[in-house]
Formats: sequence, C-alpha cells, structure tokens
Amino acid sequence: MNVGVIACDVLSDEVRHFCRGLPQVAEIKSLEQGLHNTPDILRERLQEAVTQMEANAAIAAIVLVYGLCSRGIEGVCAHRARMVVTRAHDCITLLLGSKERYAEYLQSHPGTYWYSAGWNRCHVPPGKERFDNLRQGYVEKYGEENADYLMEMEQDWMRAYNMATFVDLGVAATPADRLFTKQCADWLGWSFDEQQGDPRLLKDLLSGPWDPERYLVLQPGESVRFTVDASILAAQPCKHCGGPGKAA
Repeated sequence: MNVGVIACDVLSDEVRHFCRGLPQVAEIKSLEQGLHNTPDILRERLQEAVTQMEANAAIAAIVLVYGLCSRGIEGVCAHRARMVVTRAHDCITLLLGSKERYAEYLQSHPGTYWYSAGWNRCHVPPGKERFDNLRQGYVEKYGEENADYLMEMEQDWMRAYNMATFVDLGVAATPADRLFTKQCADWLGWSFDEQQGDPRLLKDLLSGPWDPERYLVLQPGESVRFTVDASILAAQPCKHCGGPGKAA
C-alpha cells in the first residue's frame, strides 16, 4: 500500500528523516508553519493538498502529520483514499511520543512554552529577538510612545508562561537550538527544561501499524471532529460529500 504524507513544516525534517527506507511512502508534501493561527485557512490548504495527493491513483492512504491544531483539521476529507491522523492536540505530542506523556508534563509544568528545532526554524519564538523585531515594526508604523504601549499589550499573553522547554527527537536539533532556547528563557526570566523526544509515535504514523488507541483512520468520505474525551478525535460523515461510500 502506497502512502502519501502531508506535514507541517515544523516537523518536515523529522518526517523526511524517518521516511528514508520506507518504500511505501510515495509522496511527501509540507505546508508552512503558522496556518494553525488561522484554522479556516489551514483547513482549506489541507483540503487542497489532500485532493491533489489522492489524484495519484497509486496512493491508498494519506497521513496527516498534524494534531487537532486549533481544530484546523476538522472537516478535511478524502474522497478515495483513507486518511490517518494522530490522536493529538498539536505536534508536541508527536515529539514527546504520546498524548499521555504530554498531558502528564503539562499537569506538572502548567506554564510551559515549547521550543524545538522546527519551531525555532519556522518562526521567532518568545525571547529577545522576537521582542526587538516586533517593537521595531511598531516604532516604524506608530512611533516610540505608541510602540511601548502596543508591546505591553502584545506581551500580556506571555504572563501565562514561566518555562521554556526544548524537545527534540535527536534528528534535526543542533546545540545552537538548545542554546537559543536557553537564552530565550534567561531573557524572559523563565525556567528552562529539556526533554528527550520519543520518535515511536511519528515513526508508526508514517509506517504503520495504525492502532486505534493512538491514531484515527478515516475511510473515504469521513472527516475529523473534535471530542472532549481522551480520544481527542473521532470520525464523522463529511458534510460536503455525504459520508463513506457517497464521495464522488
């Protein structure tokens, strides 16, 4: 069975690494980080990618390397191929190796902001560089006094955090990524922690088997819906094509 993979760019290095030696992976496509900030756009872009990928008749299943991601994967549907998605709220679960480990860590460290090689590469996370870049943009548009006020408002959301935790799978990260995270934590006055990732959840997503405890396998004509229980995701008939067996 040939598999197509659609991944967030945050995990693209890890995905390409673990796909080496998997002859069943016929195609890999990465979408830019940041789409989860606009879930409707993420949903639209994912649907476009799925539709394009399943036009390849050799692909029998499409793997989405995403979590729920601000519910941006809800409503995405394949018409011919199966789709597989991890039971996860976001990609940190894929780095840590299980939703249980993620939940346990957040329970004991509720003010955690996550850093990884992919996150550091794809956007500027909280720290001095982000602060300076944002403030300079405000100064250029609104002047010094207004910039200070806007920065105070913009930084308000960060008061919920007190720890920068770096996680990697031993694949894409460099010592510079860890050092950058530590420097961000020091500048912000946060604690710093480092967690060794577990690649098994990502590797099994890419290669199988897709056991129902960790993954949701959608039949053609089904889409994802969010659940409020520990399963996180469930299948539902796609409202656009009428459900399994009714897709065009």
